Amino acid sequence: MDTLQALGKKTEYAYEYKPELLEAFENKHPDYDYFVSFNCPEFTSLCPITGQPDFATIQLRYLPNKHLVESKSLKLYLFSFRNHGAFHEDCINIIMKDLIALLNPKYIEVQGKFYPRGGLSIDPFCNYGQKGTHYEQMAIERLLRHELSF
Repeated sequence: MDTLQALGKKTEYAYEYKPELLEAFENKHPDYDYFVSFNCPEFTSLCPITGQPDFATIQLRYLPNKHLVESKSLKLYLFSFRNHGAFHEDCINIIMKDLIALLNPKYIEVQGKFYPRGGLSIDPFCNYGQKGTHYEQMAIERLLRHELSF
């Protein structure tokens, strides 16, 4: 898991969804809780019905456990959605589940702020806290309070 492949090499972009692009490295501070946040303002996927492009800003935050996601691999992974046909809600849940599988984070949340198409924007949010821990309760509380001030 700590042998990083993408970092320091010439960037090659995948044009189809590739979760195997994600890489992780050891968290040197696993005994402390801290957030790691990423903001991807240039996310693109395709509508699975029309094939039209969908553009979004993807925001993700997580409390690392034993591993952290390597940022270049995350960038390449997110780029791999470029020709992937999936609804907005599906993209956000796929991203979260792939990161859970890679990192086993204490807590994670992913939100998509999709650009309007046809006069309507869709902003899905999903989160997860490790089962049987206070992070599970944190996820429930965060979800219940998500964008209450609409």
